[in-house]
This record gives sequence, C-alpha cells and structure tokens, in this order.
Amino acid sequence: MTAANHAGPVAAAGLAVTYQDIVAAAKRLAGVARQTPVLTSGQADRQADASVFFKCENFQRVGAFKFRGAYNAISCLSEEQKQRGVVAFSSGNHAQGMALAARMLGVHATIVMPSNAPAMKLAATREYGAEIILYDREREDREVIAARLSAERGCAVIPAYDHPDVIAGQGTAAKELFDAVGPLDYLFVCTGGGGLLSGCAIAAAHLSPDCIVIGVEPEAGNDVQQSLRSGNIVHIPVPDTIADGAQTQHVGKLVLPILQAYVKDIVTVSDDQLRTQMRFFAERMKIVVEPAGCLAAAAVMHRALAFAGAKVGVIVSGGNVDMALFANSIAAAKAFS
Repeated sequence: MTAANHAGPVAAAGLAVTYQDIVAAAKRLAGVARQTPVLTSGQADRQADASVFFKCENFQRVGAFKFRGAYNAISCLSEEQKQRGVVAFSSGNHAQGMALAARMLGVHATIVMPSNAPAMKLAATREYGAEIILYDREREDREVIAARLSAERGCAVIPAYDHPDVIAGQGTAAKELFDAVGPLDYLFVCTGGGGLLSGCAIAAAHLSPDCIVIGVEPEAGNDVQQSLRSGNIVHIPVPDTIADGAQTQHVGKLVLPILQAYVKDIVTVSDDQLRTQMRFFAERMKIVVEPAGCLAAAAVMHRALAFAGAKVGVIVSGGNVDMALFANSIAAAKAFS
C-alpha cells in the first residue's frame, strides 16, 4: 500500500480547495441540500468486524451527492455568467444535480450525456429542465463537446469533479458525517473522478486528523488508483463495469494533488461484490443503492483492509439505478456468508 503525505491542514497550501471552502459551501447549501441520514446496521458491524456508519447520499436531492457540488458551483458564478448558462458532461448523477440546481437558481443548463446512459437518469435530467446533448461514449470526447458548446454559447463549463467549487460542495457530505458521529478511524469513499473523495479527504484532515481516508474504485476502472500510486494522471479506456457512475477515464488535475496530500490509498472491488452489496442494502437496511454508490461499502463489508474493531465511516454516494439492472443484480447476487 502506498502511503500518502497525510500532512493535515498544513498540506492545504497550494491546493485548489481548502477546508474553509467547504465551510463556505456548507453555508450556501444550508436549507437547500438535504442533511442526509447516517445509518448503522448490526449485521454490517459483524460482517466488517467494525463499527460502521453509512452516510446515505442516496437520500440527497436527485438521489446522489452530486447536487451538493452542482448547487455550490452554480451559486458561485457571477450574475453575468448565470445569465449565459452552464454546460456540464455526465453519465447521470452530475447531470441531474446540475439540472435541478440550475432550475432552482434560474440558470439554463445544457448537459452532454452518453447515449447509453441509464434511461431513468436521462429522463430525470430532462424532467429537471435541462437541455440534453447526446454523444457516443466510445467514439466521442465529451469534454471536447462541452468546450465547443461553451465557446459557441458563452456558457460556463462545470465539470463533474475537476472544479474547486464542485469539490468543496462534495466535501460537505463528510463534514456532516463527522459533525454527526465525531472522529473516525477510517473513511471509505466511492471514487469515480475523485471529486467526492478529494472533498471528503479535506474535511477528514481538519475534523478527524488521525482518520485514514481510502478511496474505492471498480476493479475494471482503477485509473485513480494507478494515478495516486504512480504520481501521474493515468488515462484508461472506458471501464466495463456495472458502476456506471464510476466509468471515468482519468482523475482530475485539481483532484490528484489533493489525493496525494490527504488520501492513504485506493482499493478496488469487483462487480460481483457490488451486486452483493446492493442485495445487502436492499434486504437488510431497506434502501436502494446504485452500483457506484456501493463501492465504499463493498470494500468495508468485504474487509479490503485490516481494520478490526475500528470506527469506520462509509459514504454511500447515490441511489439512481435502473430498476431492471437493480432487479437483475439482486437476482444474481450472492449473500454474505
């Protein structure tokens, strides 16, 4: 395992986001974002051999943590920028978060989405009032499309994770968790592009300095793991995983230095482990969690690290899953033994 610097608040110098940015984001989100519940489960504790606290962002507006960063980022725009609108690119949860946040703030949102995004995420994004531009995930570059739209329309690009105001907004999820349960020994965070992980890691460094922060990716898409361990941004093909919310191809330029400062390591889980975790959440905790939202929990429940007896926090990142995929995953899942 590669150890990070984990230098606490001092490491914030020169990074794109500070803890004070997260505090400011929390003030903007107060009364707007939901303060999502922290759930526990006796069976989860026994399975993990630890005291586990699940921060359930599947109960957040739009069903995912993404609303936090989207609302914070749009709120920080100038009035002139708001009038010109915003553009984002996303497979679903950031799309929905941006669409709803933009509607609430009176801003036009254009979202670049893959044509094979889950139908329910496409439908929800449209229902929130956003304009959708579809693209071929295998053949086209969504960032290029968004940059072109920005140049043509003058709108601000707000990416899903590599943006300081987005990162600060996402960090409020961990801030709420620490405010609710106090210091933790470990914090496991679902990881796609690293925006949630980086924001949560900053919050952990300031609110629970001894907490070890671990990111969790799909086995098929471990670009952040490779990047953190090598010290350079590693690009990978589109991952073949049921965790569509974590099908990113590279970590963000602003994100990687934050991870290097505050994150101990990245671990991975298999699609089968995600299915098992989905089943556990549904059967034992009576909640619906999407595959990407199960990443951190799956690592803890399958004991990816040795943390017996520890106090462990888990960010459950979202619950937006196509019901056919959910049903098939539950049917194919093995129970914990």
